[in-house]
Amino acid sequence: MSRIGKQPINIPKGTTVVLEGQKVTVKGPKNVSLERTIHPAIEVQVVDGQIRVTRRTDTRQDRALHGLTRALLANMIHGVNQGYRKSMEIVGVGYKTEMRDKSLLFNLGFSHQVLLQPPPGITFQVEKPTLFHISGADKELVGQVAAKARAIKPPDAYKGKGVRHLNEYIRLKAGKTAK
Repeated sequence: MSRIGKQPINIPKGTTVVLEGQKVTVKGPKNVSLERTIHPAIEVQVVDGQIRVTRRTDTRQDRALHGLTRALLANMIHGVNQGYRKSMEIVGVGYKTEMRDKSLLFNLGFSHQVLLQPPPGITFQVEKPTLFHISGADKELVGQVAAKARAIKPPDAYKGKGVRHLNEYIRLKAGKTAK
């Protein structure tokens, strides 16, 4: 039995969970709603203010899906209640970002500026020109947008200049040695 999969998920007050066949919809107190389709080999039940996830068979794939499904549902519950947030920093002389409407405008040493549009459900916040935050209810989408922002200018291996997660450690290579 999956150690993660067999743990029940408590549903906080103000959160509603609706099961329609294999489709699970979670709505939170902030009027945010997330939905996900569950694999047919997994059963989800709402009992006494808890979500219980069980598997129908004991095949290798079903065992893998058991814990995954429970974790995804727990992330949905957490997301509609507290939300998720990733902090990113920009390192480099002259590198900065600013808000343009609801989008982020990057100046990263290219010959042009780069505009990053937020998908629905994602918000950006610029704290300083070199520090910004990505927040939303869907953990997967927040991480995906953070990866897109980092991919615009990943940290280089010699000076560490670029867009990175806050407190991300970059192993720098040694440069040429003078003789």
